[in-house]
Amino acid sequence: MGKGLWIVCFCLCFSPAAARIWAWMLNMPYSPPEERPAPPGAAAAAAAPTAQCDQDRACGRGRACDRHFGLCVPLRAEGHYCRRDAQCVRGLSCMFGKCHRRVPTGQEGARCQVDRDCGPAMCCARHHGEKVCKRRLVGGESCYVPVGGLAFSINQICPCDEGLLCRGNGAPRWKERDFVLLPEAPSWTCQEPRP
Repeated sequence: MGKGLWIVCFCLCFSPAAARIWAWMLNMPYSPPEERPAPPGAAAAAAAPTAQCDQDRACGRGRACDRHFGLCVPLRAEGHYCRRDAQCVRGLSCMFGKCHRRVPTGQEGARCQVDRDCGPAMCCARHHGEKVCKRRLVGGESCYVPVGGLAFSINQICPCDEGLLCRGNGAPRWKERDFVLLPEAPSWTCQEPRP
């Protein structure tokens, strides 16, 4: 392999973005931790041999199909890694990559599609990429929203509560970073409308 090709491979494999992705991927183990207690009724399922599958029905009671690997795996307890709801024991749902207790519909932290799925003084916004009910912002809380980018698309905030407006406190300031002047985000907060 030529020297130029090695340099290209090195740059692609060891860029900061690639390093973060590999670190994230290596942090998520495939098999559930053995030291945690198994969920009720899962002891017999854990003893069963691992079978190949393409849907949950092929796995039987107490197991789910890990479609990525095409293998039947035991249902997972609270706090264990998961890819979808069917991999968690009854009463738990897969949110943010782990099995969590289900939040009742309409309450803060419950899954939603639109604002009307949430209770009063709440909206439906993304949290770590998943749409959940969040409370609207009250007076004095920061309501600054970046123009775009990854942070905006993964985590969102609700607008200000009824009767409040999101207003900036003064003109944008400038900060020095690596001998370059960059605009600093102005301080935006929920405020009462001015008379």
